[in-house]
Amino acid sequence: MRPSLPVNRRAAVGGWSEAGRRRSNRLYHPATPYLLVAPAFVVYGLFMLYPLGKAVHLSLFEWDGMSLGVFVGLRNYLAVATDGALRASFAHAGVLMFFYCVLPLAIGLVIAAVLNRAKVRGLGFFRTVFFLPQVIAMVVVATAWGGIYAFKGPLNTLLRAIGLEALASDWLGSYTLALPAIGMIGTWVEIGLVTVLMLSGMAKISPDLYESARLDGAGAIREFFAVTLPSVIGEIAVALTLTIVAALKTFDLVYMTTSGGPGTSTTVPSYQVYYQAFKVHEVGMAAAIGVTLTALIFLINVVVNRTADRMAA
Repeated sequence: MRPSLPVNRRAAVGGWSEAGRRRSNRLYHPATPYLLVAPAFVVYGLFMLYPLGKAVHLSLFEWDGMSLGVFVGLRNYLAVATDGALRASFAHAGVLMFFYCVLPLAIGLVIAAVLNRAKVRGLGFFRTVFFLPQVIAMVVVATAWGGIYAFKGPLNTLLRAIGLEALASDWLGSYTLALPAIGMIGTWVEIGLVTVLMLSGMAKISPDLYESARLDGAGAIREFFAVTLPSVIGEIAVALTLTIVAALKTFDLVYMTTSGGPGTSTTVPSYQVYYQAFKVHEVGMAAAIGVTLTALIFLINVVVNRTADRMAA
């Protein structure tokens, strides 16, 4: 049996404990959490909120970047909504969203489901291979694919070799094929990201769920839709968020492959920001396009994430 502490020792221990609690209460202040996050918020404000506010301010002016600006109110935003070329650039971004988001999500889900179900050995190797396009500079990707798409490049050479010479084309020089060709580059880049995200989500699914589905007679396809797909809703939302942002802010790929051509068939909002600001010196218009694009990205992602939350609930 453990001996009890003397009365004076117990009082001393209790006194020190009580004193420590009182000292802790004195040190705590309701503003403490805000003080802890203040440095991060200051950095975020300086490098994110302030530039965004400055862009909104510039969008209300007609300014060439050098002379005195003229306040025009919402005229630049009206031009974004009514100018045919600017509206077409947003439509082109919508087409790229299909190639950057929908196709990679569908293909990535299938690849991840097959790898997860088959329990492929060396899964880490496959993850690295699929994710590799994400770590290559987009300028390098654009240059490489520009060579692949060249009229005498590997793609057309392959088509001619297998008797499909009629399909050979100047892919990036065609008014109808240039935008889908750029989109396919985006698909190639984003598949790896989506696949890795889906594999991470599927790794968390309990094997008991698959076992129960198989006992109920579910095949591979039914098992995918009944168990796998509902379990990776969160990862799907993350994948869509990242790929939507990538699609709508695409600039370097367009700039390096077609520079918005032929004509204006591959112009996108980000390229229009560059063109308006540095080619025709309409900085206010460029700022209005950038702010509109930011708002569009924000709204789309809010819808995607709220929809995912409702589906997961």
